[in-house]
Amino acid sequence: MFSRVARPAFNITRSLSTSSQNNAKVAVLGAAGGIGQPLSLLLKNSPLVSQLSLYDIAHTPGVAADLSHIETRAHVTGHIGPDQLGDALKGTDIVVIPAGVPRKPGMTRDDLFNTNATIVAILADACARHCPEAMICVIANPVNSTIPITSEVLKKHGVYNPNRVFGVTTLDIVRANTFVAELKGLDPARVNVPVVGGHAGKTIIPLISQCTPKVEFPEDKLAALTGRIQEAGTEVVKAKAGAGSATLSMAYAGARFTFSLLDAMNGKEGVVECSFVRSEETECKYFSTPLLLGKNGIEKNLGLGKLSAFEEKLVADAIAELKGSIKKGEDFVQNMK
Repeated sequence: MFSRVARPAFNITRSLSTSSQNNAKVAVLGAAGGIGQPLSLLLKNSPLVSQLSLYDIAHTPGVAADLSHIETRAHVTGHIGPDQLGDALKGTDIVVIPAGVPRKPGMTRDDLFNTNATIVAILADACARHCPEAMICVIANPVNSTIPITSEVLKKHGVYNPNRVFGVTTLDIVRANTFVAELKGLDPARVNVPVVGGHAGKTIIPLISQCTPKVEFPEDKLAALTGRIQEAGTEVVKAKAGAGSATLSMAYAGARFTFSLLDAMNGKEGVVECSFVRSEETECKYFSTPLLLGKNGIEKNLGLGKLSAFEEKLVADAIAELKGSIKKGEDFVQNMK
């Protein structure tokens, strides 16, 4: 059995392997935005990336020119507007989608739905046409709906592969690791908390009972810690006071997930990340659990594992909201003209 505690080391200076996938082309859609720019910088720094294709509806040539001066191997190209989207995607191995509008104070992830649903549907359609075999990693919120949207669009084109479509929930794991480490005086790089469910509010379910190293909290502290992890995005939105949402930590998390996927595509064994994907683990069609990644995407869904009574209740309480968000995404595509 592969260890569910395996944790990818995030190291932008990691050494090259001999795999052909070291010639990976990665496309960032929404590359000029608050997440897209720092994410593109982190990807440019990685020897795992040989081509970095940046797309947005504005400012991409400037971002690409800026990044292209960095002394790392990735060749950077900038693409702007719908007419250049196809060129941005051709030959791409991994597409990362941070495109969309950010949350502002008082907004829920569902408030983002109408704008971001349209953006994600358009970009998924382009992926289906120009890089149907690519791994697609969706950051754009609300992930609980944008992954069903992406999947339904790909189905319409007959190119849907559930093992290659990922909702990037990695920031929830990153936050859980950080908050647990702070409370216990641990090195956060050595903490691993699986976070399952979805990527909004109470659908974010940290499995503290499965944390490595093993940690314990009194009931009230556990409830407070869980609540903080679930509402950490709102914490940043409030702190930025109208100037945006989590961008830098999200870029870090998106890069971490992309590098894990590239490592697995390179043949590295035992790479495990949580992600919101098509799933049979619960009664929800999509659900985040730890996944063993491989050369073709998801190699094995490692499931929920043993849950505490507290965690079982969190899962049960999240199901209705998750089902609603999933259906909302599916209905959006069905009603598209």
